[in-house]
Amino acid sequence: MDRRSFLKTTAATATLAGLGLPAWASDEPLKIGFIYVGPVGDMGWSYQHDVGRRAIEEALGDKVQTTYIENVPEGPDAERALTQLALEGNQLIFATSFGFMDATVNVAAKFPNVKFEHATGYKRSENLGTYDARFYEGRAIQGTIAGRMTKTNKIGYIGSFPIPEVIQGINAAYIHAKKVNPDVEIKVVWAYTWFDPAKEADAAAALIAEGCDFVLQHTDSTAPQAKAQEAGNVYTFGQASDMEAFMPSPRVASTIDNWAPYYVERATAALEGTWSADATWGGIGTGMVKIGEITEAVPAEVKAEAEKLIEMIGSGEYHPFTGPLNKQDGSVWLAEGETPDDGALAGLNFFVEGVSAEMPK
Repeated sequence: MDRRSFLKTTAATATLAGLGLPAWASDEPLKIGFIYVGPVGDMGWSYQHDVGRRAIEEALGDKVQTTYIENVPEGPDAERALTQLALEGNQLIFATSFGFMDATVNVAAKFPNVKFEHATGYKRSENLGTYDARFYEGRAIQGTIAGRMTKTNKIGYIGSFPIPEVIQGINAAYIHAKKVNPDVEIKVVWAYTWFDPAKEADAAAALIAEGCDFVLQHTDSTAPQAKAQEAGNVYTFGQASDMEAFMPSPRVASTIDNWAPYYVERATAALEGTWSADATWGGIGTGMVKIGEITEAVPAEVKAEAEKLIEMIGSGEYHPFTGPLNKQDGSVWLAEGETPDDGALAGLNFFVEGVSAEMPK
């Protein structure tokens, strides 16, 4: 990766309306940096963000120069990596993991003329925006397929960390599996990592040993797919990227994080001087969440049902969290026909009724 320094434009250049952030008016390319929590070859989360980075280069050519730092642990190392990117002249920096949030806030305050964006977080400032995808919409599709196809009535879920994003996914998968199969139950194993193939394989093995014939995941490697393939008669879904190497079975569909259009849009805004510190939360309807090919391992009638649900969610006709729904303790969460607002979802910290797993403290 080329990390050449260049002279930044002066304060006399055009500014963003109301923000005082310099628009790009230089003969040099706009430098854009990324930090990834895993390796770009994880074939999941970090890989998909890097697909977006490369889309910027393809769309904007020599107007931009991108770089990335991979395998950045959440915590102090993230602050050092972000600072490094800012000192190297990057004027737009994307921090792509929830645990980078506080580090991004701190570094953004130190570099007020640099534009920062944080994926899946909620803290913003004049030069710090956030972006996220409604992954729970994809989990609803997975739950529907798993609920229809399971023979053991046991669905497994590998959780990374007990944060709202992950809790949303577990709940959405269970709700929709239960809708099509009243006998289904969901078992959760917490891996406490985003990317660790050994831990992910162990978690998958534990779920399979408990009789789960579907294994869903909110972790980033293909290790659960490999473990399912080894076990036989166990199905999985691609996570973050398509993970097509495991088609048609055990990977029978996937939830794909489609960051590329967003990244191109935001880089273009930075070039044109229209960037602002927005909060974006896109889903199936906006194309930020895509459902990968549903394979021939899925019965035709189940595929049709899943495709109908995709259409209804994408059009806004149906919300995956539509009442009546109770909390795990039996108290009412959503009344008949009621749906939660985004604030309630962003702070979701409980399982729905019927999920037997305990919430980690």
